Amino acid sequence: MSHRDGGGAPFAGGVKLASQFGTFYGTNITPDPDHGIGRWNADEFYGALHDGVAPHGKLYPAMPYTSYRQMSREDSDAIYAYLMTQKPAAVPNVAPDLKFPYNVRFAVRFWDMLFLKDALPDASAGQSADWTRGRYLANALGHCAECHTPRGAFGQLDASKPLQGGVLGRVGAPDITPPGLAARGWTASDLQVFFATGIAKQGSAFGEMHLVVYLSTQHLNADDLRALSTYLLGDAPAALASRASVTADAAQLAAGRHLYLDSCAGCHGGEGQGKPHVAVAMDGNSTLRQADPRNLIVSVMDGIEQQPFAGVEAMQAMPSFAGTYSDEQIASLVNYLRATYGGQSADVTASTVKALR
Repeated sequence: MSHRDGGGAPFAGGVKLASQFGTFYGTNITPDPDHGIGRWNADEFYGALHDGVAPHGKLYPAMPYTSYRQMSREDSDAIYAYLMTQKPAAVPNVAPDLKFPYNVRFAVRFWDMLFLKDALPDASAGQSADWTRGRYLANALGHCAECHTPRGAFGQLDASKPLQGGVLGRVGAPDITPPGLAARGWTASDLQVFFATGIAKQGSAFGEMHLVVYLSTQHLNADDLRALSTYLLGDAPAALASRASVTADAAQLAAGRHLYLDSCAGCHGGEGQGKPHVAVAMDGNSTLRQADPRNLIVSVMDGIEQQPFAGVEAMQAMPSFAGTYSDEQIASLVNYLRATYGGQSADVTASTVKALR
């Protein structure tokens, strides 16, 4: 996913990954001998995945070897063999643009000594075959923790909060622990549908998660979809949380509803019921049920690109309203959506919106 820049050659790299340390770029992993991995052997490829050490030196942990180190040698060799069948692309790599002292690559060895662990603690509990298989899919191959786990001051995964959600710049990867999923209405069957198609009654995959579904999870077989969902929820899933009844300022909600009917209801429905093949429902939407409002605010401001999914399904593009509405108006709209359809407090302020512009 991070090894293809827009319309560039597959696996040729160039995708930006911004961080508080500077900007990283996905590298060329085609069989090109000069710019890619054409001169690597299978042992060296495994070393990069397991230890973050490539033939040219130490890798930065922006490459998720912190999760890939749990991958089996058999699967590493299979990935290597697949990449060696791809078309070589003579595309030079872009050097990371990092601040001092993070641009001293050798120092990453000390980071590894402090933070590189074999595995994070499990966020769910189980012993079944599905749970065990799902653990491998989520933690090793899927490297879900890399986005969905908070990070410390030095960019390390916070082992005390596995899968409890992480901030990725202006957006956030939500809490996908069993309590976090239950709080937003997710069941095992819903998760399987979501990973297979990108759409469930809780909403559709958008942003980075759309790429995860489109390029990865939609290709899982039924057994692996079941296993992944089982691991995330645990062998004994928590009871679904009912949406709270929210008390909010009537005038504020009325203003937000006016904006919703003016700009949103045409696609999402007058009562938030959504429209098939056009826009997802707002009623019970997982994004609206998150305690952190940032993803909803950013979606309203930035819009969402058209989302193609498996088969012929797609959600139409959502326009940006950053230039249409003021900070106060966006806060009012967001509060209406959260209180009415998400069971969340109507406490978003204009300053909250301004900080995310």
